[in-house]
Amino acid sequence: MKKMAVAALSLLMLAACGSDETDETMTVGLTYIPDVQFFPFYVAVDRGYFEDAGVTVGLRHHGTQEALFTALATGQEDVVFTSGDEVMSGRDEGVDLVSIATLYSDYPATLIVPADSPITSPEDLEGKTVGIPGEFGATYFGLLAMIDHYDLDNVDVQSIGYTQMAALSRGDVDAVVGFINNDAVAMQSQGFDVRTIDLAPEVPLVGPGLAVMTDNLDGNEEQYAGLLEGLDRAVTFAEENPEEALDIVSNYVTNMKDPEVWEAARATFEATLPLYSGHGTVGFQDRDRWEAMNEFMVQAGLITAPIDIDEAMFEIER
Repeated sequence: MKKMAVAALSLLMLAACGSDETDETMTVGLTYIPDVQFFPFYVAVDRGYFEDAGVTVGLRHHGTQEALFTALATGQEDVVFTSGDEVMSGRDEGVDLVSIATLYSDYPATLIVPADSPITSPEDLEGKTVGIPGEFGATYFGLLAMIDHYDLDNVDVQSIGYTQMAALSRGDVDAVVGFINNDAVAMQSQGFDVRTIDLAPEVPLVGPGLAVMTDNLDGNEEQYAGLLEGLDRAVTFAEENPEEALDIVSNYVTNMKDPEVWEAARATFEATLPLYSGHGTVGFQDRDRWEAMNEFMVQAGLITAPIDIDEAMFEIER
């Protein structure tokens, strides 16, 4: 997880989407490189869905050394793509964030094992080794939720960086935690046959969504509603026109011109689409899950004290 210092709060907040002028651009911050997982944003820009909803949107991919919330705090971005647990951690560190939408209906972290592994349930991990990129982010949080749910006390957790496939295929670890719509499909597409296992019946964490600085929330709800309307239409378009949606994505993810990369991107797209559409309405905020996450993160020591959920999340009326 990328964190920013509390001192960043003293930086000037420049709200780019607070006026009534329709030509003002709302800048949405995504992660470090263009990726098929962001297909609703690319489709909505290409198809004009944001403009139809009365909002002009610009997409910005972060620099590789840039902390997650820095551009948001300094006004370079108005909205950032981030998970609910990162919002909670940010608030715990003093960053005045509020989630305005949950985009993934399910938490995307999953347990991954070789197809012929005897491991069929998290309970089988007692005495086994599990690899994670490091003690941060969704893979680590999800692992802690799994260990807590199954009351596991003899799991050897190893930080292996982003080498899940290599470590698993060599037998360095018995299982890894990765993303169901990324790591798992990448392994399959590269010829390594794997299975995924749910971390828990319901992981008490909120996955990827959109967040803003709290100061930028009041007065901009209509603009944010337009953003979500555009994304909602883009997901529907992608469901009905998957090939055309992938064509649009390839204008942003330029290495998709390679046929092998295209097929790998298609697999990721097909695994990601249900995450966006799972709630029926893109952006749905599940308060019960936010409350469960709050309790779990305190218990796991991921935040120092409970967060006021009414300050951490807000549901945009549409």
